[in-house]
Amino acid sequence: MPTKTATLELASELRIALMRLTRRLRAERPDESVTLTQLAVLGSLDRCGPMNLAQLAAKERVQPPSMTRTTAALEERGLVTRRADPADKRHVVFDLSDAGRGLLREDRRRREAWLAGRLEDLTEKERDLLHAVAPLLDRLAGS
Repeated sequence: MPTKTATLELASELRIALMRLTRRLRAERPDESVTLTQLAVLGSLDRCGPMNLAQLAAKERVQPPSMTRTTAALEERGLVTRRADPADKRHVVFDLSDAGRGLLREDRRRREAWLAGRLEDLTEKERDLLHAVAPLLDRLAGS
């Protein structure tokens, strides 16, 4: 069993490495006028489909007033559409527009192309190790 000191050291190393990687991936964004929060909402709508404001706020772990501002900005830019919720006409459902889908696709393409290029510089053993670690990092992010 690892010691508390070893666990804290690992936590520090991972935090620093992931922050650097995140910063580097952000530099590859094609449209920096879209905030990271807005980009996260577009990604959630792409992965999960149409959602109402409360669902989006819960998914992104923000308060509903913050999500109201985010969705308003996305709608103003034409990146999401809104329609009445078929289950409850008092609420609205947000979905990706074609423009939002295109922006998200281009954002992902550029960042994944950069990362794929860096992965090519690694050995096969190193790539296999990252392949095994990716689900663990995803599990940590979801907790």
